[in-house]
Amino acid sequence: MKQTLQVGGGVKKVLYAMQTIKKVGLLNSKKALTSHNTCKACGLGMGGQLGGMTNEQGDFPAVCNKSVQAQLTDIQAPIPNEIFDYNLDDFRQLSAHELEHLGRLGQPVYKAKDTNKFKVVDWDWAIDHASQRFKASNAEQSFFYSSGRSSNEAAFVLQLFARLYGTNNVNNCSYYCHQATSIGLGSTIGSGTATVELADLDGCDLIFLIGANPASNHPRFIYKLKACRERGGQVVVINPAKEPGLVKFAVPKSPKSLLTGGSEIASHYLQPKIGSDVTLFKGIAKHLIENNNENQLFIERFSSGYTDFSKDVQALEWSKIETVTGLAQTEIEAVAKVYGKSENTIFSWGMGMTHHQHGVENVEYIANLALLRGMIGRPHAGLLPLRGHSNVQGIGTIGVKPVLVQEIIERMEFELGVTLVDATESPGMDTLACLEAADRGKMANALIMGGNLLQATPNTIWATKALDKIDFKCYLTTTLNQGHINACDNSEVLILPVTARDEEPQSTTQESMFNYVRLSDGGITRIANARSEVAILAELAHRIIGSEQLNFNEFKSHSNIRKAIAAIIPGMQEIADIDVARREFHINNRLMHTPKFNRPNGKACFVTHATRFDKINDKFPMQLMSVRSEGQFNSVIYEEKDSYRGVDQRWSIMMNAQDMVEQGILAGDKVDIFSQHGEMLEVRVYQFDLPAGNVMAYYPEANILIGLERDARSQTPSFKSVAVSIMK
Repeated sequence: MKQTLQVGGGVKKVLYAMQTIKKVGLLNSKKALTSHNTCKACGLGMGGQLGGMTNEQGDFPAVCNKSVQAQLTDIQAPIPNEIFDYNLDDFRQLSAHELEHLGRLGQPVYKAKDTNKFKVVDWDWAIDHASQRFKASNAEQSFFYSSGRSSNEAAFVLQLFARLYGTNNVNNCSYYCHQATSIGLGSTIGSGTATVELADLDGCDLIFLIGANPASNHPRFIYKLKACRERGGQVVVINPAKEPGLVKFAVPKSPKSLLTGGSEIASHYLQPKIGSDVTLFKGIAKHLIENNNENQLFIERFSSGYTDFSKDVQALEWSKIETVTGLAQTEIEAVAKVYGKSENTIFSWGMGMTHHQHGVENVEYIANLALLRGMIGRPHAGLLPLRGHSNVQGIGTIGVKPVLVQEIIERMEFELGVTLVDATESPGMDTLACLEAADRGKMANALIMGGNLLQATPNTIWATKALDKIDFKCYLTTTLNQGHINACDNSEVLILPVTARDEEPQSTTQESMFNYVRLSDGGITRIANARSEVAILAELAHRIIGSEQLNFNEFKSHSNIRKAIAAIIPGMQEIADIDVARREFHINNRLMHTPKFNRPNGKACFVTHATRFDKINDKFPMQLMSVRSEGQFNSVIYEEKDSYRGVDQRWSIMMNAQDMVEQGILAGDKVDIFSQHGEMLEVRVYQFDLPAGNVMAYYPEANILIGLERDARSQTPSFKSVAVSIMK
């Protein structure tokens, strides 16, 4: 089971797409992939009014394996009612992949507290029961959660419903992914999203790809990396793991790439030890400063805090940088030299930067590097966080978060004539804090829209118990997942079937990672008894809150919701008539093509943090990071195998070759993995190109090893730096 060199993409992905089309039928596949609806996969985005396989630049075809996988799930037939004659123990024998592929949820199902079986119920009973459960409870003992696949319209109604119900416990999945990005960018440049648009990638000569694996998670981004290399530019990959798809990738839409066995992606590949990123960034900055490659004019005119930053960097010895990162000075300097010569650089990163106890600092130092050479505030250069869910940025934009800025609170109260919960008295809790409150017995209800909150949460055994302590959970979903059938032995669960994005009876909107808002037409009919998220939320809000504060029946019209968003959310004015004008748009004041920063002094800010010299834990001497496979998207498992890494099962661990020799482990052996929080037993070993002392395992399986340690500023759990030991 020695690792062999793999190539990302290629003919096998074309064949996968063809197999999918055969399963679901040519007509259904064509309708799903070409309709005017936004892609359901990553935040890079395609679709909308230019057509399903066209991106916001008009490029065609802009389709990827993730799009096909998502569509395959949604095109499934409904789960037969007879399946719910089986009890929870039977359902729990199914893997995440098997559960996902049972079919679409076609009817509301309910599990009472004192039973271990679901039963099919009708909509009237379901809505009435959910309403009664929320009305009977203290609002502060409830929380509302949304994944990033929901629409802006549903998300706006969700957060408004929660606040008028009486709580600011409003959350989205970003607390488990890019919340550190929002905070890190806010402290440095005054904006929490990308500073570039998609077209900027066509004019840069250098792209940093840091802590991300777009070959698996954002396949369409690979095409931009390939294009950069082909016009003579460079791609610097920074990742502890040598991902095959980032070395070479056979782009399916490029005959030349396919015929030649794949295109070179990375021009430089740095593999720092897990968690040593800030020190690496300091090393790059140190070389630039010592060789006078900084942009002094930009620094003087448009930034603050540089003096402290420069002193700290120059005081750090190269020997310490090498020890912490595991990289040679020459390797780091080679990358710094490339950056020092670049005219236009874009920095992109993923959750390999944010899933640490110091994730915000990682992001701040990426911003520091960009500021050092004035690579923010002009075309073809800037910062690009690679968002996961297709609308995770959008639901944050329209207010699905505990704390709203005062301007939005005032606009919401004025435009709607309502009074919101006082945030000073009831500030609301983040996602993990809500679950900790549940563990203390302080949560009576939860309304969870999409996603898989159980398997997205670290410390699986603890998370299961905490969720089960919530008396009543109401899920809105298209398919069943592990979160629905677990964590409910002692509590009630109601699961409501919702329409997918392209099935919505009214048009919806989504926001890409480039701050670009698209319009999805919806209109495809597949599941007769599914309802739109907006219709469900508006009806629940109407029954629970009444019409004295606000008539939620008016918000059953998506057009009315968009008019409210336009009046309340800064930069979203153009959404008001998007369904009429069919004009998609960039949110105002997000792109930074001029050096204007939304900070108190109007300048960007260099942020300085002390270098960390973490000691090895003698009991748990190895560092583990959890990763996604090629055959999954977030917590959804589409395929059990990981074709790019050559791993054929998910209950596995990937190890450095020398570590295996020193521990007497052969490829294919089974080992036990231990952390201070949990254990994985009889896990198969695969050899992989990683730094010594570093290992990888799959998410969410590895969550059982991961504790509740988190970044103090973003509250994002430390999924990618977990101390473990391994025993054969």
